[in-house]
Amino acid sequence: MILVTGGAGFIGSNFVLDWIASTGEPLVNLDKLTYAGNLANLAGLADDARHRFVRGDIADRALVEKLFAEHRPRAVVHLAAESHVDRSIQGPGAFVKTNVVGTFELLEAARGYWDALAANEKAAFRFVHVSTDEVYGALRESDPAFTEDSPYAPNSPYSASKAGSDHLVRAYHHTYGFPAITTNCSNNYGPFQFPEKLIPLMIANALDAKPLPVYGDGRQVRDWLYVADHCAAVRRVLEAGVPGETYNVGGNAERRNIEVVNGICEALQRLRPRAGGYRTLITYVADRPGHDRRYAMDATKIRTRLGWAPRETFATGLAQTIAWYLHNAAWIEQVKTGEYRRWMETNYAARGSEAKA
Repeated sequence: MILVTGGAGFIGSNFVLDWIASTGEPLVNLDKLTYAGNLANLAGLADDARHRFVRGDIADRALVEKLFAEHRPRAVVHLAAESHVDRSIQGPGAFVKTNVVGTFELLEAARGYWDALAANEKAAFRFVHVSTDEVYGALRESDPAFTEDSPYAPNSPYSASKAGSDHLVRAYHHTYGFPAITTNCSNNYGPFQFPEKLIPLMIANALDAKPLPVYGDGRQVRDWLYVADHCAAVRRVLEAGVPGETYNVGGNAERRNIEVVNGICEALQRLRPRAGGYRTLITYVADRPGHDRRYAMDATKIRTRLGWAPRETFATGLAQTIAWYLHNAAWIEQVKTGEYRRWMETNYAARGSEAKA
C-alpha cells in the first residue's frame, strides 16, 4: 500500500492508473479536488478495491495522520500542488498554502508515522516529492541544461513555492534522516491535462475554431516530457532512488512554443482538415510577467544510475496526445462546461464513508 497525494490531477491520475496497471499494488489517493482535480479521470477504477479515494487537503495534518494510521503505507508519492504559473501571478496565496504549508504538514505527519515504525519498515519507507524544473530559473540560449547541482533561482510565485517545498524536503532528510527523494521534471503533456496548459489549450481552442494565444514572440523554449514516461520515472525512483538524492526527469525534447503550436496545427489539419487550416487561428498576445525564456533538463543522473529514459519522442508523444483529445471530446466538454463537477459530486457521494474521511 502506498499513499499518493494529488492523484486526481493531471499527472496524479496518470500515475494512479499507471501504478495500478503496472504493479497492482493498492493505494490511497488523497486529493482536495480543486478545479483541476477530476475523478472522471479515474472512472475506470470506480469499482476497483485497489484504489481508495479520500477527498481532503494535505494541509489537514489530522486527516493525513489518520490515513497513515489506518492504511499504514510503505511509501508516499507527493504530487499534490498548485501548478499553473498564470494563476500564481494572479493569486499567489493558494500556491504558498498548498505547495509550502501543505508540504510541511504532510512531511510532519509522514515523519511522525515513519519515526514509530518497526526497524525493518522504517528502513524500507520512502517519500518521493515530485517537483519542477522551474525552480532552477531560466536559461540563455547557449547555456547547458539544468543538472541536479544547478542553483535555485525561481522567477514566479509558482516556482518559488515549489522551491520552498523542495527545500523543506531536503531539510527533513538532512535534519531528521527522513528517507525523502525529490524529482524535478520538465513540462509534462498527455491525456487528462486541464486545458489551461499550452498543448491541451491549443487543441481545445483549435477544435472550436477559437484563437490560439501565443505569448510574446512564441520563441520560449521548453523541454517536453510525455506524462507516461514521467510516471515510469517516478516508479523507478520509488523502487531504487537513494534517500536524500534529487533526480532530474526530462524528455530530451526542447521545442519553442511556436514550434509546438505549429506542430499541433499541422497534425490537426491532417486528422481533421479545416478550410484555411489551423495556423490562421494563431494570435500573438502580450507576454506574461517574468516569463522564463528557456528551460532544459539534463537527465543523465537518472539514466545512468537508475536506468530510466523516456520511451516517447516528442513526435510520438504529441501524436498520442492529439489522438486522445480527438477521441475524448466529451471529456473536454465536461471540463469546459463544469459537467465533470456534477459527475464528480454524484459519484463522490456514492463512494461511501471512506471517500468522506
